[in-house]
Amino acid sequence: MAAGGSRWHSCLGVIVSRQGQRVQQFQQAEDILLTLLEHVHGTEPRFLVDYCRNLESFEFMLRASEDTVRVEVPLRLDSDALRVWPCQPRDLGTCHLEVPSVVTGVEDWTSAGDMERGSGTVRHLAPGKVLQHLKELLVSAIVHCQRRFLLQPGDLSAENLKEDAMELSLLVRGGWKTVRFDIVPVVRRQQEPLRLQGRQRDRGFPEGSLQKATAEAHFIPASPRCWRSSAHLPVLKLLWAVDTLQGPRLDSLCLLEQLSSQDWREEDGSAGLSFDHLKTVLLWSTELFPSPEDWQDLEGSVYRLLVVLLRCLATRRLPHFLRPEENLFHGEPLDLASLQQKVEAFAQDPPRFLRFHFGLPASTKGLQADPELRALLRLPAKDGAYWDTAYFDILLSQLQVYGIQDDARRSAMSQLLAKVQREIPTRS
Repeated sequence: MAAGGSRWHSCLGVIVSRQGQRVQQFQQAEDILLTLLEHVHGTEPRFLVDYCRNLESFEFMLRASEDTVRVEVPLRLDSDALRVWPCQPRDLGTCHLEVPSVVTGVEDWTSAGDMERGSGTVRHLAPGKVLQHLKELLVSAIVHCQRRFLLQPGDLSAENLKEDAMELSLLVRGGWKTVRFDIVPVVRRQQEPLRLQGRQRDRGFPEGSLQKATAEAHFIPASPRCWRSSAHLPVLKLLWAVDTLQGPRLDSLCLLEQLSSQDWREEDGSAGLSFDHLKTVLLWSTELFPSPEDWQDLEGSVYRLLVVLLRCLATRRLPHFLRPEENLFHGEPLDLASLQQKVEAFAQDPPRFLRFHFGLPASTKGLQADPELRALLRLPAKDGAYWDTAYFDILLSQLQVYGIQDDARRSAMSQLLAKVQREIPTRS
């Protein structure tokens, strides 16, 4: 079932060979963007320039797909003094940022609240006003840079700024590639260490990495009146931490992302897994497989991600790593049954797909679904059932890529397998 090691590494080698060029493309596009943001800051000091773009460059290098790059523009204000209140009543997951009287200098960015708390009218930081101000300054910066010949013809397109969206999109040239930047204002404030209910802190990750990644809360626009919490940069910080661990973890992510972009999309090239989906799968795999024994070779590492991905596709649920109550598949235009079939096909016969090609996805004809694997994947997922190392070890064993020698872990898998074998016949 397993492809030869040379096939895996040959495919990875092509991916890695492109990464240096992608970093160079990103840096060229980033230089143009920073020129604009510096002019914005010079005109309006409340919009700050974050020069630390290592995480965005790191993510861009890893991707094969041409997804957008989010660029956060921090706001200069006393964010820790703001009060966070949920938006009522239907905007779940969104919030108001109440501006107390001690916070000054943002009057033009506020709007009156819907209620009073104590004496006086409540002021809310209005994302719609902040976005409009930032858009106007960006347009002004583009005109200024063009007049000073700081921008060359074709360096950028601002057509998408006309859209009424919660981000400001610019298409910026980086070498012979075009990079789409989604620019969003962000309010950053300190927060208490994140508590993951029922989960061991830093399991599988470098010590302290979770606390460092989530030390700040980030709020970005959700609507003209409400903000929402963003985990974009915290997740990238965790991905950076994973890169410090031994084993080809990020190589596995890159390989699956390449497969997803060429073979796991619909024939028109749409409706496939995003890089955010696959990043989340890697983070869960890192927690669920904390032993270095799981990450000794590329093939075994890829299968650690595959079993987690297959379970998520089968249950129609991919939990956000930092907010597990949130399903990242919700609202996505994905044919999850079709995706599951394609991922299963790769897991059963990797050599058929470990190659680069253009045009239509590789055919899965002639590959029959493994009924025992399907039965294991269909086990009920209520209350987080079958979301632990022992269960995923069973899936690895079914795919004949287990290879774990730890006695305690093998025993836990055997005990769970005995329970599963009693349950499966009653559900068939």
